[in-house]
Amino acid sequence: MDIASLIGLLLAIGLIIGSMLLGTAPLSAFCDIPSVMVVVGGAIAAALICFPLGSMLKSPMIALKVLLNKGEDRRTLIEQIVKLAETARRDGLLALESQIAEIDHPLVKTGIQMAVDGSTPEVVQEVLRTEVEAMQTRHREGKSIMDQLGRFAPAYGMIGTLMGLIMMLQDMSDPSGIGAGMAVALITTLYGAIVANVFFSPFAEKLGLISRNEMVTMEIAIRGVMAIQSGESPRAIDQKLQTFLPAKERTLE
Repeated sequence: MDIASLIGLLLAIGLIIGSMLLGTAPLSAFCDIPSVMVVVGGAIAAALICFPLGSMLKSPMIALKVLLNKGEDRRTLIEQIVKLAETARRDGLLALESQIAEIDHPLVKTGIQMAVDGSTPEVVQEVLRTEVEAMQTRHREGKSIMDQLGRFAPAYGMIGTLMGLIMMLQDMSDPSGIGAGMAVALITTLYGAIVANVFFSPFAEKLGLISRNEMVTMEIAIRGVMAIQSGESPRAIDQKLQTFLPAKERTLE
């Protein structure tokens, strides 16, 4: 669970609802189903034009990743790579075959399996880099969906406001109802701003951060596998990989 994302989301929603409750208007004044339909439905409809249906169907799970992200445990990954290097140094590269099932990181597992099977370092690196590029493509698409939803929501909020104003101005026979009609018309703009700036845009930024963190972890995995295959000493591998960690987390001797 990503505590920072959860706290930020709850805090943003709480502050908005709290401000509504402290105002003079009742909370029901901020509720309008047609406005929700225009903003949320319109943003999703526009995104469907931009992206394949399969990608859009996966977007709820992509959004959940923001809240369920556990972060990257690079320290543990480095320790596991160093242990594999110690085994390879002591018993030979083929001795790692019995430990493949115990490897947690999929990229390390793939690389070690290929190395044990006799693949050349060039082929191993090419396969691992291709895997990283494929992951980057998937992550870019997921972030792009959230970015576009964040752009479309305010636009559809303005569309809903204009629709409300047009309907209000068509009937000016009762001037006392203009204020209420104007308030309803502006609700869609409010919904668009809330949906974009509480959900879609922050989620897109967090997905970008998660992707960058995963890229660093995958770079550690690739360099570790290549170092093991080239026969580097465990100490050298440990020192090399710990440069990816913040200075306070390193245990260099």
